[in-house]
Amino acid sequence: MYVANEERYDKMMYRQVGKSGLKLPAISLGFWHNFGDVDNLENQREIMHTAFDNGITHFDLANNYGPPAGSAETNFGRLFKEDFKAYRDEIIISSKAGYYMWPGPYGEWGSKKSLVASCDQSLKRMGLDYVDIFYHHRPDSNTPIEETAHTLDLLVKQGKALYIGVSNYSPEETAKISKLFKDWHTPFIIHQPAYNMFNRSIEDGLTEVLEEERLGAIVFSPLAQGLLTDRYLNGIPEDSRAHRTDSPFLSEDRVEPTLDTVRKLNEMAKKRNQTLAEMALAWNLRQPVVSSVLIGASRVSQLEANLKALYNLDFTTEELAEIDRILESSKV
Repeated sequence: MYVANEERYDKMMYRQVGKSGLKLPAISLGFWHNFGDVDNLENQREIMHTAFDNGITHFDLANNYGPPAGSAETNFGRLFKEDFKAYRDEIIISSKAGYYMWPGPYGEWGSKKSLVASCDQSLKRMGLDYVDIFYHHRPDSNTPIEETAHTLDLLVKQGKALYIGVSNYSPEETAKISKLFKDWHTPFIIHQPAYNMFNRSIEDGLTEVLEEERLGAIVFSPLAQGLLTDRYLNGIPEDSRAHRTDSPFLSEDRVEPTLDTVRKLNEMAKKRNQTLAEMALAWNLRQPVVSSVLIGASRVSQLEANLKALYNLDFTTEELAEIDRILESSKV
């Protein structure tokens, strides 16, 4: 029988999500990779236990996480039932719909048919009555935004979700759907965009919208798929994701020009008595609208290493300026 560490909350910082009453841990655990059927279940269990015992109360999933698609939710549901069910009221569980999940015209995007079916499937896979946050995973130009928003509002009214979020929405799309949710008093509280030192696109208008609408952000890919770690300091390893020809996110052509920048950032991290990954996570959390950063972990030691970012979250004005100079010198 798993017994949670009662001191876990002393180990974590919790941050308000926009204007809502919800608080998220500064670091949340994402299930995008490492929790599918191709991964060892006992390793998944150990990662979840370590996360929760260190105050990570938020587990972030989506209908298509795996591989194969759906398996992350199924595995999470099994581990939740066996080990975490007694702690349901202490845990935030989120899921999403919008990317391809099943064949035919209703297995992706943002129609009412697709979103309702997907939410019901996710709840069944995870063995839950509700999720704490349900996201529309990406905007759908072929479905009226009013239909998507109304469906998300309906899921709250049906008791299937407590809060609503969006992911990968532009500043304009975020502002438009936020207005609808305001009119309907829908608990729309959060946006999930990509954000890291090499991808600062949220600073081109989205952070302003989030501040104006009083929404929080939880950012994914804070370590740029491993680029902002010590993995590439000595070049591209043979077993790295960037070395594989089938990786949609990293490639040798993309990584090679960044290596000098990565090494310079690593030297700066050393001066702060941090690893590069720790500094990169702390840098994300410096952003006022960011409530939490999503990390993935394939092993417990990786998770524990990332948690050390919380030991030093402060940056001087000079440090931030130096980071900007380093990044400007080599645009990705």
